Amino acid sequence: MIKIYHNNRCSKSRLGVQFLEDAGKDFEVVKYLEDVPTEAELTEIIKLLGISPIELVRTNEAIWKSDYKGKDLTDVQIIKAMVENPKLIERPIVINDEKAVIARPTEKIAEIL
Repeated sequence: MIKIYHNNRCSKSRLGVQFLEDAGKDFEVVKYLEDVPTEAELTEIIKLLGISPIELVRTNEAIWKSDYKGKDLTDVQIIKAMVENPKLIERPIVINDEKAVIARPTEKIAEIL
């Protein structure tokens, strides 16, 4: 089952949902601001993406700039920061079995379908 980690207030995230609908795919929407991934889930997502935790952080968010920027954080601390402040998680994330992408640009979704 395809999953999209979605924030309806984000235009890129809405485009991701639209892309999947237009492709005729069945998918599950995870509203990650309400249904926040656990540390274990986020660790698995990062592994599937093949990136480091900092690459999933929205570093331009005010909370990152005020509370975390410039600090020497471990990967575990970065993941905890995203769990505590899910607005920091880059979006949309699309997962299809053992493949995942950050759908920026939206067309990256096609790589895992």
